[in-house]
Amino acid sequence: MFWSNKAHPSLEGLAMAEKCQVEAEGLYRSGKYHCAEAVLETVRRHFAPDVPESVVGTVSGFGGGSSSGCICGAVSGGTVALGLILTDKKATAHFTKELHTWFKQKYGVTCCKTIRQTHKGACPVLTGEVAGKIAEMLASKQEK
Repeated sequence: MFWSNKAHPSLEGLAMAEKCQVEAEGLYRSGKYHCAEAVLETVRRHFAPDVPESVVGTVSGFGGGSSSGCICGAVSGGTVALGLILTDKKATAHFTKELHTWFKQKYGVTCCKTIRQTHKGACPVLTGEVAGKIAEMLASKQEK
């Protein structure tokens, strides 16, 4: 069964989501990781620790909206993270749609350039929020 907007994560799932949110924001603020890298690294650490950290390099081009200002790097990195963790293509597609829908409801768009103009300075926070949302979704799925 897919994750549902009606599903309520457990306290453990919420704690994991908060932990991932804080961690991803911290990684971004450290300057060592950009948005996509921070999301993927945080999800990897908590949901696929056996996967080598070098996988994070696969999303290096996604920062700054893939260097063109298009789709938000945190959303792109989150999409890759979902594909890394989930083995079912339908579940991955469903969670990706949920992530994009949630992000658009929160920020209005997924366009990096627009977000940077309308939500100045929000990148560290939204990076954390994306990682937290993914952790919340994955924790809810694991509870079923």
